[in-house]
Amino acid sequence: MPKSPATTAKSPATTAKSPATTARSSKRAGSQLTPDAIIDASLRIAARGSKDAFTVRRLGEELGADPTAIYRHFRDKDELLLSVADRTLGEALDAIPEGLDWKGRIRALANASLAVALKYPVVGSAMASRTTRRSNEFRVVELILGAVREAGLEGAEAAVHYRMIGDTLLAYVGQQAAFLLFDADARAADDSAWSREYRLVDPKHFPNITRLSGELAEVADDQIFDATVDALISAIELRAKAVGAEYYVGAVQPRYRADDSGRQ
Repeated sequence: MPKSPATTAKSPATTAKSPATTARSSKRAGSQLTPDAIIDASLRIAARGSKDAFTVRRLGEELGADPTAIYRHFRDKDELLLSVADRTLGEALDAIPEGLDWKGRIRALANASLAVALKYPVVGSAMASRTTRRSNEFRVVELILGAVREAGLEGAEAAVHYRMIGDTLLAYVGQQAAFLLFDADARAADDSAWSREYRLVDPKHFPNITRLSGELAEVADDQIFDATVDALISAIELRAKAVGAEYYVGAVQPRYRADDSGRQ
């Protein structure tokens, strides 16, 4: 049975695209995307505490673009991750005031790194074990090396203590960032462990925990972080003094000259 004209003919309302639809279609094409826009979108997702800041599907939704358009600018998710991570390093560096001495620069870098990692938890947790190999990471390395050299270390000593600072800070801020990615119940259970499970241990088997259970429950994250940074700075100071003393002793050793009689 033939269809009636009413069912075969399409009305103008169904054939013509609305301006809003046209705009959405244009966005979905991804022709206006740039690497910076994609990184910005990834950071917006990360700042909301989401774990999927690097999935092309989620980025496509955030940008209003075809997810496959992401691959026009980044080879894969890993390249995107490293680029986003390097951007956060730049954000941390930009928060460091000018004119600080070497201790002040290390403290400022530590504080800024933690703040940025907590702002973008999925980025901070991921970059703890990665190397971005990009400009802002180079700036961080330059800053730390300059600090340890100003403290009095050179050569292999400077390189080792740079790694000590960098790896320790990455590990700590990465751990703190990763903790925020757990659900609220899991975080609450972990936070309360010191005042619950640790207070109930058998004192015969765990006498040290029993003796310090009250103090352990009172320790705050900022105290741990400050103590960690203080320890790093103290280690550099002690090593710089030791190296300086070794150099001084070697430089001022008296030179003896034996005369013909064998006396010095």
